Amino acid sequence: MVQYNPKDWITFIFRFHKSDTFRQLIPMMILIGVYSGAICFFEIHYFKLKENSHVKNISVLHTTVGFVLSLLLAYRTNTAYDRWWEGRKLWGSLVNNSRNLAIKLAAILENESDKNYFRKVIPSYASILAKHLSNEEVGKVLFEGLDLEIDQNKHKPNQVAKMIYSKINDLYKSNKISGNQLIILNSEIQSFTEVCGACERIKNTPIPYSYSAFIKKFIFFYVMTLPFGYVFTLGYYIIPVVVFIFYVLASLELIAEEIEDPFGGDENDLPTSKIASNIKKHVEEIL
Repeated sequence: MVQYNPKDWITFIFRFHKSDTFRQLIPMMILIGVYSGAICFFEIHYFKLKENSHVKNISVLHTTVGFVLSLLLAYRTNTAYDRWWEGRKLWGSLVNNSRNLAIKLAAILENESDKNYFRKVIPSYASILAKHLSNEEVGKVLFEGLDLEIDQNKHKPNQVAKMIYSKINDLYKSNKISGNQLIILNSEIQSFTEVCGACERIKNTPIPYSYSAFIKKFIFFYVMTLPFGYVFTLGYYIIPVVVFIFYVLASLELIAEEIEDPFGGDENDLPTSKIASNIKKHVEEIL
């Protein structure tokens, strides 16, 4: 995730970060500029259309349809940001639940070997969940000193949650924790799986294809028809105007595409690995 100072306007305006949409859209913007110049040339010099040509009235279409397009893009970006923010709240819950579980175990357990087990396995859940959501392989280095085996062909976070619950159950059977304490710990362990399921729901349920495809086609045909009507008003100045309009509209769609899946490796995705390392740090301090 990109770290920045939101009050530094000058940097925002004149610096083009590698995740900036301007870099991604440069080839298409050049093509749009060439296309607009060609339309301008043919209408003015080749066909020699006059001011009273009916082609000029195409601009009425853009005035009417532009409002609809703005509503669609506003809804698109808001929906994508809601998914990003929900993912951040879920990982915030995972941080709190990991701390709460560690605090309760630190107060309940007396055996140092039991504490050492949870000191390593609780942060492992967050690390594995981060890799699971980004489709990365889980290495055995995460389980150094624990003799734990993770089956790569099965649901990896569930395996760690099962290990935690099995250990808690063994402590109960050996009378190291009471039935009431087992109930208290159960809610924290259950919350791990609930966070995992909610994150998987966000990841595995993208914006419907037909909706996303329609917006892209809408933007494309809207921009492609802009030069026809406004050539009579702006002349060759239509080239930078159309390029700028395309940049604005396409950038909104690109931003929405990037943040609607907040668990990938894009620049603006959630820093799940960093959050997992913070969980590890806090749990080790507590236990």
